[in-house]
Amino acid sequence: MTTVLERPLSALSARANSEAPPALEIRHVSVSFPTRDGLVRAVNDVSFTVGEGRILAILGESGSGKSVLLRTILGIQAPSARVRGAVLVQGTDLLQLPAAERVRLRGSLLSMVFQNPMTALDPVYTVEQQIVESVRRHTKMSVGQARDRALELLRLVQIDSPERRLTAYPFELSGGMRQRVVIAMALACKPRVLLADEPTTALDVTVQARVLDLFRSIRRELGTAIVLVTHDVAVAAEVADDVQVMYAGRVVETGPVRTVIGQPEHPYTRGLLNANVGPGHTARLVAIPGQPPNPAQLPEGCAFAPRCDSALGACRTTVPELVRVGALQYARCIHAKELID
Repeated sequence: MTTVLERPLSALSARANSEAPPALEIRHVSVSFPTRDGLVRAVNDVSFTVGEGRILAILGESGSGKSVLLRTILGIQAPSARVRGAVLVQGTDLLQLPAAERVRLRGSLLSMVFQNPMTALDPVYTVEQQIVESVRRHTKMSVGQARDRALELLRLVQIDSPERRLTAYPFELSGGMRQRVVIAMALACKPRVLLADEPTTALDVTVQARVLDLFRSIRRELGTAIVLVTHDVAVAAEVADDVQVMYAGRVVETGPVRTVIGQPEHPYTRGLLNANVGPGHTARLVAIPGQPPNPAQLPEGCAFAPRCDSALGACRTTVPELVRVGALQYARCIHAKELID
């Protein structure tokens, strides 16, 4: 299951001795970038775990730190990034490995589906050439074996006429097919963790449904742990087991997806739900007032306070802690804390 680290790390180490490590464990990760306007704090002290065969959705507006977190996990941040914390995949802390070793593990231990499939694929190479290159980079397969693996992958991601699609160039495929090719490449070496950055953006509803079905199939058949970044509440509700809501680089609410979406305890989570269209929705959508803060000039206290109708004086001076508000649900809000006092 997906959980937030609520105890000191020393308390977790004893439990780790008696249990297999989770597929992915993020411990107190922070990411910042020095700029002319000051230090941009893109990710602030984020911790969670994802077990094998589980799907975690990370929700939030643009600029909340979702994609920066994924790129940090994969290890493709800009050289100027200042990263603290630990990123453990099956117990191995990737942040402690040499750069060359991280590159070697990328694709075999963890992999990523990028947001725009057209830019993720090279337009001058065929689908076959790109998948074969990915397979051979991380395995000792021959060209023939790698081609067979490419054909197997296209079948896995449910592409029609896979033999014909192998010889196609990216521009000859539809948006949905390109996205499935990108997913096939990410799965080429059977990674234990799959990161997906807005994989359904710009896809029509029918293709989106097929891609989400594909993620469910991948986790069921391969036992892959999946971290899915999205701004779409409906996507998270459709496919995820657990959800983590981020705002201004911090986790503001987390827990089982049905609990968080059915009974949100943070004002920002409620704002996201009120601004999204759901099945049978007839009421007028309500936008969250204001704009997300500049990450280089975060306000004191709760970053959401300037946009929150329920903000108190203390909200503007103190950063709330992430506290338990249910069996597996946590929220970073003074009002949420009152629920358990």
